[in-house]
Amino acid sequence: MPDHTITLTVDGAERTVLVDTRTTLLDALRERLGVTSPKKGCDHGQCGACTVLLDGRRTLSCLKLAVAEDGGEVVTAAGLAADGALHPMQQAFIDHDGLQCGYCTPGQVCSALGMLDEVRAGHPSHATADLDAEVVLDDDEIRERMSGNLCRCGAYAGIVAAIREVATAEGLTGDAAGRAVGQTAGQTAGQTAGQAAR
Repeated sequence: MPDHTITLTVDGAERTVLVDTRTTLLDALRERLGVTSPKKGCDHGQCGACTVLLDGRRTLSCLKLAVAEDGGEVVTAAGLAADGALHPMQQAFIDHDGLQCGYCTPGQVCSALGMLDEVRAGHPSHATADLDAEVVLDDDEIRERMSGNLCRCGAYAGIVAAIREVATAEGLTGDAAGRAVGQTAGQTAGQTAGQAAR
């Protein structure tokens, strides 16, 4: 198979790389460009560890061919911090213990940000009760929308709390979920990983 030269803007920097036409975006990032924030978990699009923001939308980079994304803009969790300060979502994950080993965390953070953009755009989920009403991001919505990102350590209660905090600060949670923002990860830890992940 012939190699092709492609150009990607990765975390704000334009990068040119020679790739085999069968190379996934994930492998191009990790193996050819040295961008190791997105992780290789299942390599089948089932765990979410490789999630990045591609042209502003959350994407499973292990399922994309790099050559098909020539000219694309990729943002990884490593590219979210600005001027030495963590992104509010990154800080919320730390504050709510939304991680343990940290392997899935970059994908979780990117997926959470992409998900908030989907909510702003009014995209419903399987948990959305009224498809004609404005989406209110309660905990059930968060769990459903993040269900493609697995955490083998079971930090789901903290992940939901972190996303809830950021969503509340951005006015996306509505009154009912806003009242719940005072709950700590410890108060919600009674939920099982299966309930939280759905």
